Amino acid sequence: MKYFWIQLVLIVGSVSMALVFIRTWSQAKNRAWKRIAFSLFVIVNVYAVLRPTDVTWLAHQLGVGRGTDLVLYVMVLGMGFLTLNTFLRFRSLEKKITDLARTVAINEGMRHNDERLGAEPVAGGDAHAEADADSDSVKA
Repeated sequence: MKYFWIQLVLIVGSVSMALVFIRTWSQAKNRAWKRIAFSLFVIVNVYAVLRPTDVTWLAHQLGVGRGTDLVLYVMVLGMGFLTLNTFLRFRSLEKKITDLARTVAINEGMRHNDERLGAEPVAGGDAHAEADADSDSVKA
């Protein structure tokens, strides 16, 4: 009963994170291994809150002095993983945005050029190919 309130707060926090994660599964399009990893994280977290002496025992088995030190080391590794994952995701999104911006710029340039030259836009974006073919036939 001595640790009841802190255990209650920690377990409610873990369950709340799990519920938010589950609610946004369809929106986040998480991969299966991320779902499994997060579910295991929540289960281990609740177990560690309820049985802290087991975490200390595991820490001693792994050569770490205290259970809190083991939890800290695991969290540092977890934060490193999250940082790397976020960096790679942002880099991928930046590349996609750059490719999209280039495509839009090229299409807008072609449209502007067609309006300036008075050519009628052709479906499928083949206006330049036909314009080049017409200019080649005029030169010949």
